[in-house]
Amino acid sequence: MSQQANPDQSVLAQPDLPDAATSAEEPKYLRRIRSFVLREGRLTKGQQRSLELFWPTMGLEYQAELYDLEQVFGRKAPLVLEIGFGMGKSLVAMAKAAPQMDFIGIEVHKPGVGACLGEAETEAVQNLRLFEHDAVEVLRDCIPDASLDTIQLFFPDPWHKKRHHKRRIVQPDFVQMLRQKLKIGGVFHLATDWENYAEHMLEVMMAADGYRNQAEDQQYVPRPDHRPLTKFENRGVKLGHGVWDLMFERQS
Repeated sequence: MSQQANPDQSVLAQPDLPDAATSAEEPKYLRRIRSFVLREGRLTKGQQRSLELFWPTMGLEYQAELYDLEQVFGRKAPLVLEIGFGMGKSLVAMAKAAPQMDFIGIEVHKPGVGACLGEAETEAVQNLRLFEHDAVEVLRDCIPDASLDTIQLFFPDPWHKKRHHKRRIVQPDFVQMLRQKLKIGGVFHLATDWENYAEHMLEVMMAADGYRNQAEDQQYVPRPDHRPLTKFENRGVKLGHGVWDLMFERQS
C-alpha cells in the first residue's frame, strides 16, 4: 500500500532543504523530494495498545548505521522488504504464508503501523519487523547492500496531477538505490492501479541499468499468487479497473 493516510487531513508536502551534512554525492531527488505527505491520523485504542505491547519485539528504530539483519531475525533466510504497507493486512498475510522467509515493512503513518502490529499478533506471525520512518532514509542508512531478495512497492501514491509527478517515488535515482540493496537475482516488484503511473514505472525501469524485466513481452506480469488480492483491489477489478504488476530482476 502507499505511504499515505487520511485524505481529510491532507497537506501538501514541501521539498526538503539541503542539509549541510548531506553528502554532495547523494542524488538530488533523494535529498530534496518527498514522495509522501505525512499526516497525523488518530490512533484507535486497539492501534495504540498494539504499539505499546508489540513494538518492543517487532519494531525497528531508525538509526544511522546498518542493521545486522540475520541478528534481527535470529536466522539466515530469504528477506523481503515492503515500502509503504498501509494498514499491513496484505503484508501480514504474505509473512504468514511464507514462514521460511523474513519480512520487513516500512510505513510512515503510525495508525498503519499499529494496525499491522495488531494483525501480526492476531495471526501469530513472528517473521516480520517494522520501521515507522521514511523509506528512503531507512534503505540508505539501515539496510546493507545486497541483503534483500525482494523489494515490494504496492499501490504507492500516484500523484496523478502532472505538476506533482516529480513526487512519485519511482524515479531513476531511487530505483538505483534499491538495486544496491537487492542481491544479484533479487526482484523489485511494483504494482499500481493507475495506468499512467504504470506507464511511468515501466519507462523508468526499462531505462534503469542493471535490471531485467521478467515479463516475456517486456511489459507487465500477471499478479503473482504470493501478492494477496486486497478488498480494495478486488472491488476495483469487479468495476473494471486495471491493475498492473511489474517485476524487475537485478542482474548486475
